[in-house]
Amino acid sequence: MAELPALPADRNFDDLAARFRRNVYDRLKGDIRLAVLRRDLAEAVPGLASLGDADAPPGPPLRILDAGGGQGQLSLALAGLGHRVALCDISAAMLDLARENFAKARLGDGASFHHESIQAHCARHPEAFDLVLCHAVLEWVADPEALLASLRGALRPGGFLSLTFYNVNGLIMKNLLRANFAKVVAEDYRGYRGSLTPANPLRPEQVRHWLDALGLPLVGHSGIRCFHDYILDPAHRNRDPATQIELELRLSREDPFRGLGRYIHLLTRRP
Repeated sequence: MAELPALPADRNFDDLAARFRRNVYDRLKGDIRLAVLRRDLAEAVPGLASLGDADAPPGPPLRILDAGGGQGQLSLALAGLGHRVALCDISAAMLDLARENFAKARLGDGASFHHESIQAHCARHPEAFDLVLCHAVLEWVADPEALLASLRGALRPGGFLSLTFYNVNGLIMKNLLRANFAKVVAEDYRGYRGSLTPANPLRPEQVRHWLDALGLPLVGHSGIRCFHDYILDPAHRNRDPATQIELELRLSREDPFRGLGRYIHLLTRRP
């Protein structure tokens, strides 16, 4: 396959913040995303068992960076468990929505909000965090490999990186199912400027190669939305949400379904 072109600059979502909340975060697809992430983190990261089981004893407070944190849904849950969360984003509109979410949950003191780039924040806080979240950001930046190096630098030794990115294989499958054959033949997968489709979908093998080069071995690997987005009939897409979430959790770690997830979740740990 041809190499996907680089972006001219990191994407700022001031113009799309409200659409993200309406079309992604407040829908079943957002619930599926959170269910997979909560399960993966609860099982792999010491101190986060209560994220998946409310009866589990809380662990010691972790220092967490939500890099490109957007509206902070997962950070909200982590702050609610007593962990210290910092959110950084270049979008002031996204941060305003995150502050609003924290205020509604009466957790305004549970997080700090930083209007700056991930790269700048990581440079100012070397080896500072037990856990770095970077979700649905990599596919929107001009230099994803360099961003991963910045994220690694912010991890303390033994710290975890939770990374999700838009999977080009899922986008290929969706176009095939819609008979958009010309798009697949041309390997033209980039969304237009005002679209919520990421501008630079990524190949999982490329991202894993970058992580290997940084000395960040995998401790977890899941697909997110392995079948939900492929339900072509809108009347059925939100049918039986509880069963869909149950099946998404089951299939998220089973190939070939995992490899078709619209997003891939890779959980790594700095030695």
